[in-house]
Amino acid sequence: MIGSNTNTFSNKNKALSQLKAFLPLVLLGLVFTVLSRNFLMGNNLITILQQSTNIAILAYAETMVIITGGIDLSLGSILGVSGVVVGKMILAGVPVWVSVLAGVLFGGFLGFINGFVISRMNLIPFIATLGMQNIARGIAYVLTNSLPVSGLDEELYFIGGGNVGGIPVPVIIMFVLALLFAFIMKKTSFGRKVYAIGSNREAARLSGITVKNIEMWVFIIGGLLAGLVGVILASRVLSSQPNAGIGYESDAIAAVFIGGTSPLGGSGTILGTVIGALTIAVLKNGLNLLQVNAFWQQIAIGVVIIVAVYVDNLRRKK
Repeated sequence: MIGSNTNTFSNKNKALSQLKAFLPLVLLGLVFTVLSRNFLMGNNLITILQQSTNIAILAYAETMVIITGGIDLSLGSILGVSGVVVGKMILAGVPVWVSVLAGVLFGGFLGFINGFVISRMNLIPFIATLGMQNIARGIAYVLTNSLPVSGLDEELYFIGGGNVGGIPVPVIIMFVLALLFAFIMKKTSFGRKVYAIGSNREAARLSGITVKNIEMWVFIIGGLLAGLVGVILASRVLSSQPNAGIGYESDAIAAVFIGGTSPLGGSGTILGTVIGALTIAVLKNGLNLLQVNAFWQQIAIGVVIIVAVYVDNLRRKK
């Protein structure tokens, strides 16, 4: 009976957290609807969904990392170098789908290095992924001599620029992955172990959870998802940019916090992260429609991160 009551209380807390995450999205939508008559146009709503895809997919990875009590600052750089790997391989004559797989797996390999350094060498995630941020970006610049890799095979375009039934392929990928990772986090033992580690690392270890292995896999998944976003970006313009993804990790982290994931670990949902990613996309899109300078947009996102963390602190105190 007590366990049932505890689960009910936990579910109510999660529902309340997601409702709070949804409110800023609704409020922003109302504000931009009033200020711009173009905001609710069909084409603009599709644009918002497309703009949210890259942030959301990276944020799924960041959600899992943050729930364990860590953080990954290297996702944007892994994204960039993965796109470069795809472009270079295609220009070398490697089949498109082999090149795509190689780009995603290269991202996973860099994620594996992150996980190994953090779980086996006991470096804190902030330092380890900050180092990887510079390493991955440096590799991208070395491979390209700081120049774009252009003239890629048009077969690649479908992943980032194609559509199925009028719905852009990246949007389909975003929602399919959201369902997949929501299932993993809620219904599998792996997901429960991720939450347990973030809630109390030592208690998780004493209960028999192989903390280091779970931690390793969380960063590998992050690398794979970053590699996938690198492929999507490269395919959209048929060009690999060595500076692609700069600042994307900040947007992903903002989406995670807006979505209700605690920066202290142990709580958060993929659904909340989707709402957070849509909120960031709506904010950027609305400010673009109002012709607000891009620098002010960065200030707005920074303020949003601080407010989201402050709200989480208030919630924990209560």
